[in-house]
Amino acid sequence: MKKISLKKSFLIIAVLVIIIVVFTFSTRRQTIDFSAQVKPIFNKKCITCHGGVRQKAGFSLLFRSQALANTESGKPAIIPGQPEKSELIRRLTLKDPEERMPYKHAALSKEEIEILRDWIKQGAQWGEHWAYVPVQPTAVPKTTSFFGLIDNSNGWIKNDIDNFILRELKEKDLAHSAEADKATLLRRISLDLIGMPASQKITQQYLNDSTGKGYENAVDSLLVSARFGERWAAMWLDLARYADTKGYERDDSRTIWRYRDWVINAFNHNKPYNEFLTEQIAGDLLPDANDDQLIATAFHRNTMTNDEGGTNNEEFRTAAVLDRVNTTWEALMGTTFACVQCHSHPYDPFKHDEYYQFMAFFNDTRDEDTYEDYPLLRHFTDSAEQEKNKLIGWLNQNAGATQTNAVNHFLKTWQPAFHSLTCDSFTNSELSDTKWLAFRNQAVCRLKKVDLEKKNEIIYRYQAYKPGGVWKVHLDKPDGQIVATVPLVLTKNGWQISVVPIRSTAGIHDLYFTYTNSNLKKPEDNGALFDWFYFAESFPGKEKPGYEENKKRYWSLLTMQTATTPVMVENPKEMHRESHVFERGNWLVKGNIVTPGVPKSLNPFPANAPANRLGLAMWLTSKQNPLTARTMVNRLWEQLFGVGLVETLEDLGTQGASPTHKELLDYLSYQFMNEYNWDIKKLLKKMVMSATYRQDSKVTKEQLEKDQANKYYARGPRVRLSAEQIRDQALMITGLMSEKMFGPGVMPYQPDNIWLSPYNGLKWNMSRGEDRYRRAVYTYWKRTAPYPSMVTFDGVAREVCTARRIRTNTPLQALVSLNDEAYLDMARKLSYRVESNNFNNPQQQIKTVYEQATGHSIEEKTFQSLMKLYQIALQKFSTNKNNACEMAGGNSNKYNTAATAALVVVTNTVLNLDDVVTKN
Repeated sequence: MKKISLKKSFLIIAVLVIIIVVFTFSTRRQTIDFSAQVKPIFNKKCITCHGGVRQKAGFSLLFRSQALANTESGKPAIIPGQPEKSELIRRLTLKDPEERMPYKHAALSKEEIEILRDWIKQGAQWGEHWAYVPVQPTAVPKTTSFFGLIDNSNGWIKNDIDNFILRELKEKDLAHSAEADKATLLRRISLDLIGMPASQKITQQYLNDSTGKGYENAVDSLLVSARFGERWAAMWLDLARYADTKGYERDDSRTIWRYRDWVINAFNHNKPYNEFLTEQIAGDLLPDANDDQLIATAFHRNTMTNDEGGTNNEEFRTAAVLDRVNTTWEALMGTTFACVQCHSHPYDPFKHDEYYQFMAFFNDTRDEDTYEDYPLLRHFTDSAEQEKNKLIGWLNQNAGATQTNAVNHFLKTWQPAFHSLTCDSFTNSELSDTKWLAFRNQAVCRLKKVDLEKKNEIIYRYQAYKPGGVWKVHLDKPDGQIVATVPLVLTKNGWQISVVPIRSTAGIHDLYFTYTNSNLKKPEDNGALFDWFYFAESFPGKEKPGYEENKKRYWSLLTMQTATTPVMVENPKEMHRESHVFERGNWLVKGNIVTPGVPKSLNPFPANAPANRLGLAMWLTSKQNPLTARTMVNRLWEQLFGVGLVETLEDLGTQGASPTHKELLDYLSYQFMNEYNWDIKKLLKKMVMSATYRQDSKVTKEQLEKDQANKYYARGPRVRLSAEQIRDQALMITGLMSEKMFGPGVMPYQPDNIWLSPYNGLKWNMSRGEDRYRRAVYTYWKRTAPYPSMVTFDGVAREVCTARRIRTNTPLQALVSLNDEAYLDMARKLSYRVESNNFNNPQQQIKTVYEQATGHSIEEKTFQSLMKLYQIALQKFSTNKNNACEMAGGNSNKYNTAATAALVVVTNTVLNLDDVVTKN
């Protein structure tokens, strides 16, 4: 009996302990997560009146220090640990609509008020948004149970990505899909990795493989394909707002295609992402920067330039600088920063002054909204490059390193020169069309703050229209000491570069230019134009053997016509430009002076890093930067799966979409930086090798009900192809794709009268030969009139950075692929080839066309539909030879038949099918 009683006692005690534990945990309040629970309420319901833009009643919820500070009432609205004494809670729970907050909006729900009440009771602790916390190692979820003895993955997992996906699928009670068939997978990875169908060689090797390694071998082959760089460059050029024109009203041409080619090569050579960014942000500041690194900086020379006469050059220079700030944040860090130009960020921890500290990194460059797009990298021919190497070799032996570097830099960039549009204080002179300094008779103007220390000559670029003109350079005032007198020689064939010695003068001076010419009879007549002025030491090495020969070589190189690319060049110290806060974002209202800096809420600026763009690049690519790796991983995921792990690629901040798989994003970001050393191809291979990526895209009724948007990846991606992919795929299918890479933009088929270019008379001149059939990435891109068929498929104008294209589905898209001359031309060429191989067999012709377009055999239902279309078209064309000839488009009787015309209709229809324009 005693034993039984003892057992009962133990049982009763155990039950009581369980009851107490359950009661304790069920009644105890869980710790409130500020970022996940409190911040969303503030952002949605409160911060429009109490944030970075407006702080009504002196109360702001943007930062903890502000939220806990005294308001206009003299008391704080939040008292940590005391919700019953906090004005915030009182105002949220009042009944009077004139007193209750949010004012003139719906009251917060009971659940929301309880969250805020508990949060204050727990100390009103602030929290950091997940995206602003440095990336940390993330454990891979286990797929086993019962002490690791039972595998719950059913053998589905291919790599670590699948562990994260499977865990979420199980939590959502979803089952993954089976692997897609080989043909579908090959088409998918080909479109994703190289942007078009795989070559016949890769296709046959994969489809005929029996070793089980065919898929991985195909992936590896695609990753090393030269077409890889072209596909991924198309993505990057949206971010870089790349175009072949300058934008604004004139939208004149800009020769910057070498930057596009640099991006293609960078992806093909698998340049580590940290180097890829560094060279684009600050390639010119790298030690002994080569031409490729200078070309890379054209990333931030893709900003628009306003060539319209009468515009303020400083206004549009400033606009370009601000665009560089906003693009750097949106493209590289997935964060909206533009609103901080006018006020502190209303939702994220970025302050108004911090915007201008960041702007200061970009505000000290030589570009000034010039017509010629200075500064420019001059591209010498091979023979001229050899001459330059001889010159630099001689200077290395006969002049100091400083002088040698200055000569080399000036030869390559014509910098650092004073652009004439910086002149002011005009009398009988002006900025002609706001672009160049123009002199009339008895002209006077000023060039401010010129450092003349150790300078004994001026090299200048000018045009002189009338003989007899004399240009004089005075120190500090119009009638000041004359340091140079220059009889301006008439120029022929446009601009000319010349040199004049000046008296040696120490220090920084304002220079006044005067010009007289008695041959100018009318007051409004211009006698000369000036483009730029370079103040320098005379050519070094005088009295050394070879001096005259090398000085002649120098002038030959300096004055020769060369191709050019706009690049970034930093101001020397004597040309430093101060940066100010713009009050309320107005560039005309300058506030406090600021120096380069980064937001305090993110990783600190690296110790010993220079306070310039190179230091900024070091900060961006630091492994402590919370945004750079996450942004790129998210972008690559979106390119493969159709939607990012965070849908809002442009905004990882508190107003962006919540991540569907935050731990997976952090895991891949950490791997990208640390294990892969910023290797993009390794990261892409990891993604496409996963079982998640390889799933069939067919959707079940259960999946549609539980996860309509496929946020949890229970099936494979199914999205419409990009504008570039649609064109490139059609060219490959029809056998027209040119293998040619690189070079100036080309002009394929485009309807007439799309371009209406004011002033410059630019026209779309259709390319000939294979240039007509080159990849979409090489299409000439005019900002005010982008290539229409690609815009219809959601291509963008690229006037500003575009972090994410929004896919649409409109009737215009079908009209393009069914009626655009480019697609009709492709359909004809494929029809001719198929018809030649399968003469008088329309059934086989149609099957062949379909298989070439989709990569798999045609289903009977689809075949019957296309066959019916063929028969209807054949009947109509048989009775109208003119229409048949027009549709067939043949130049010989061989193709000017009703049968050919009917096949062209079917082929054109196939190119428009959902199976073709969609990645399944």
